[in-house]
Amino acid sequence: MNAIEAVNLGKRYYRRGGLGAASLFGALTGRSGPKREPFWCLRGVNFEIPVGRTVGVIGPNGSGKSSLLGLTAGTIHPTEGHVRVQGRISSLLELGAGFHPELSGRENVFLNAALLGIPREDVKKKFDRIVDFAELREFIDMPVKHYSSGMYVRLGFSIAVEVDPDVLLVDEVLAVGDLSFQFKCLDRIRDFQKRGKTLLFVSHSLETVEEFCHEALLIHHGQLVARGEPAEVIRKFIRFFMGERGGLHQTEYGTRAAEFGDVRLLNAAGNPCETFETGGALTVEIPYVAHRRIEKPVFGFSLKTANGLYVFGTNTQIQKHDIPFIDGAGTVRLALDPLRLMHGNYFLSLSMHSWDHVEQFHRREDWWPFAVQNPTGALGMLQLDSRWSQQA
Repeated sequence: MNAIEAVNLGKRYYRRGGLGAASLFGALTGRSGPKREPFWCLRGVNFEIPVGRTVGVIGPNGSGKSSLLGLTAGTIHPTEGHVRVQGRISSLLELGAGFHPELSGRENVFLNAALLGIPREDVKKKFDRIVDFAELREFIDMPVKHYSSGMYVRLGFSIAVEVDPDVLLVDEVLAVGDLSFQFKCLDRIRDFQKRGKTLLFVSHSLETVEEFCHEALLIHHGQLVARGEPAEVIRKFIRFFMGERGGLHQTEYGTRAAEFGDVRLLNAAGNPCETFETGGALTVEIPYVAHRRIEKPVFGFSLKTANGLYVFGTNTQIQKHDIPFIDGAGTVRLALDPLRLMHGNYFLSLSMHSWDHVEQFHRREDWWPFAVQNPTGALGMLQLDSRWSQQA
């Protein structure tokens, strides 16, 4: 049985095109100013989500992810196709959505619940749990127009989960809350999953999608371009939209007195690869061309997670591996053996600069994405050498 089913779902808006503004002269002469050009934020989207599944929606900014959630929640009406939802829906789609700014937090709890069709007597029974989860006991009678963005999120999420929906829709707004509250929300999501609830949420936190979701949907330019097992869909997203070919996060700069060629990531067999294994080998083959003789150049690298967390960085100067000079074409190799990274998606950055750090020859930031799989079952970000012993 499906909790959510979308068939040929599409939403069209209109935006103004051309120059100038509409005027009385234009209306009388038929020249009514700029034309309204159609813009499809979503089109031809088909998917189904069985009851009890958690599905994450990922994609570049402006791809149509939030519109998809709005259509599913019924706050936006489709231009074509339809989406059907079985059971009671609760949603947290945007900051302050469903709140009346002049009303207090207490009044907004009852207002939101009423909009969700929850009887007032049921809300009274749940009220203390809602306030305590949101950690807003001392502010609950304050008008919400005075709330911070974090307070909005805490109250909105608390209402959304405490009304016990069958289907929960959550947009990226959870990123606004503080870290401790995010942990509380994720714990509540785990509880929802154990109880067989259905969740659909948009997130730029790829690690969260991989950890919590049974399936992921990748949206790009209003089209559903990939769906399936989260790790595989995330790799497609990184490969095509966030890496060397995607250009979403990459930056590149330098004088280009020396510059990188076609860098390759190689596995233990020496073959180009995009997925590596914890404890295995990763070799970075770095061709370069120096357009003049450069004395004592410094080569560096750094690694980040797909969520932008800085993992490690060093260079040949720090590691006391002096390169006397470069002139013309050549190649350096960086060996990460054994690879200590744990399961996840990562970005590699490379740089070349002068010994005194005055001149940056070439730097490519977050340019090469790759994935790591961990067969050991251990958890965390890095594999550490650890030994156990026992004394009788």
